[in-house]
This record gives sequence, structure tokens and C-alpha cells, in this order.
Amino acid sequence: GGGAYGAAKAGGAFDLVRFVQQPQVLARIVSAVFALIVFACLVGDGYTSQPENPQLFCIFNHNEDACRYGIGIGILAFLACIFFFMVDVYFPQISNTTDRKYLVLADVGFSGLWTFLWFIGFCFLTNQWSWTRAEDVYIGADSARAAITFSFFSIFSWGLLLTFAY
Repeated sequence: GGGAYGAAKAGGAFDLVRFVQQPQVLARIVSAVFALIVFACLVGDGYTSQPENPQLFCIFNHNEDACRYGIGIGILAFLACIFFFMVDVYFPQISNTTDRKYLVLADVGFSGLWTFLWFIGFCFLTNQWSWTRAEDVYIGADSARAAITFSFFSIFSWGLLLTFAY
């Protein structure tokens, strides 16, 4: 129904099946999974060492900032997905239109920012991967490519969240 800021009148019972079938909820779940994959790939196999030197370095051209950036936006995106998922659950119960407005604006702003940050992350990781020497990669090449791939997919999933919030 057409209520204040995309929700029906406050109150009513919570229907889990109907809730999960909402497009913005599905897009938020997909975005959280993509963020988790990027984060897990970089934490799990993003750092490696050479056989003669036990010191760990980032697999992306020895650039620690590339790994930190991917891990940072992945963690924050995952946490934001959880937060906005909870907002989606409680949104129909919020009767104050001002609160609804601020939550929708926060969703629009954060989704727009994170769409941009995922684009930057994809470009940054891709650039650093292209400069990585093959002899520096003993293990973790698949994880690095997965982090790049899911950073690319995240651009579109967060763009979709931006569209739904708008």
C-alpha cells in the first residue's frame, strides 16, 4: 500500500514469507553475501608469504592498502546490510513519518556511497592485480580473482539497493 515513505500504515502482523519475497530484502541479502565473500577471500587468502621469508604481504602487488580497502568495505557493507535488514523488519511498525524519512534517506545515502566505494574497490583491486607478478602468487590467486569479481557484482547489488531505497 501507499503510505508514508513506501510503507503501509504502522501496525499489523509480521509475515516472514511476504517479507523475504520483497525485492529490497532479497537484494540486501545478496549484497551481504557478496560482501562476505570479498571479506572472506581477502582475509583467508589475501595475504601470503614467500618460502624464504615468513613475513606476510598482500597478494595484490604487495600493496597492503588494497587488502585493507577490500576488507574494510566488505566488513562495513556486511554490517550495514544487517543494520538495514533490521530496519526493513521494523519499518512497517514505525508510525512517525519523520523517523521513516530519515531511515529512507540514510538508506539512499549509504547505498549510493557504497555503490561508489565498491566501484573504487573493483578498480583498485583490478589495477593492483594486473601489476602483480605471477611468481609472487603461490596460493590465493583464485581468492584474489573472486574478491575482484564479487566487488564488481557488488556495484550492481548496491546500485539496486539504491534504486529500491529511492
